[in-house]
Amino acid sequence: MNLKDLANSLGLSPTTVSRALNGYPEVAEETRRRVTEAAARLNYRPNTLAKRLATGRAMAIGHVIPISTGHEIVNPVFTDFIAGAGEVYSRAGYDLVLSIVPDSEEERTYREIHSKGNVDGVIVHAPVRNDPRIALLHELGLPFVVHGRATGTALPYSWLDLNNNRAFERATRFLLDLGHRRIALVNGIETMDFAIRRREGYKQALAAQGVAADPALMVSGEMTEAQGYDTARRLLALPAPPTALLTSSLLSAMGVRRAVEEAGLRMGRDISIVTHDDELGYLRNGAEVPIFTATRSSVRAAGRRAAAMLLRMIASGDDGPHHELLEAVLVVGGSTGPAPPAA
Repeated sequence: MNLKDLANSLGLSPTTVSRALNGYPEVAEETRRRVTEAAARLNYRPNTLAKRLATGRAMAIGHVIPISTGHEIVNPVFTDFIAGAGEVYSRAGYDLVLSIVPDSEEERTYREIHSKGNVDGVIVHAPVRNDPRIALLHELGLPFVVHGRATGTALPYSWLDLNNNRAFERATRFLLDLGHRRIALVNGIETMDFAIRRREGYKQALAAQGVAADPALMVSGEMTEAQGYDTARRLLALPAPPTALLTSSLLSAMGVRRAVEEAGLRMGRDISIVTHDDELGYLRNGAEVPIFTATRSSVRAAGRRAAAMLLRMIASGDDGPHHELLEAVLVVGGSTGPAPPAA
């Protein structure tokens, strides 16, 4: 089946069908849904070779993933993001080119990708403060979208991000409203932009209630179960331990929960936990009733939207910059309750 056949079966023009498959924003969501469902049902596949010849494009999008002990890019969140982006690429006839390289090889890899012409654009992951990749991609003239933002970067660039500041300000305020004043932050690595913004949101909420931020209650590091466990054990051993903990990932929250239970405390009664869980596809925060109170956002949906933004830029030749800020929702689970009276 070709594009014209698919369009005829839907009673739509080939242009509308093409725009729906390529994520153009002017296509109504109901039309996009009809087109994508019909494409899957009828096993429609774009003719990639024909599109390459017709457009002069590589019909591929690059993702360069640096491997280092200095950050946490290879984690469950990345897998879900790639799954979402891959859905959009597949529908539009694009391939995904994944390059996993040491930190020291990252700039060379971007330059090689550009010189070979084997991708039409890239998505930049895990931005840091004053991220040098933005200036590099401007220099190369390669279309790109950043998943996140880079604090301190003056150059214009397109990005899609979660409002991390607001999510953590709201989560901290929720705990303050429950009477908690000793609230610990178990954050990601704070050279990364998302972690910087989450810490700012946490501190803003405390300041608004006249609560001084205690450096002893603010911890950053790799967002793992071990991080949550080790951090919670240290915090619970303080002379004035926290009555609540706010974690940057569901994995960290699971480690915190283990330490809390080992200490003979009951989550939601003796101590409260709020986490950011990213609504991961295979690591669920409970079923109908969430285990943890959480600020929730779908990273898979973020992958779809970032991919669609980049494909629109490539198709239109519009360098932007384009921006999309997503909001998390606060979902109340069984892990939170009023501050214990002794506090």
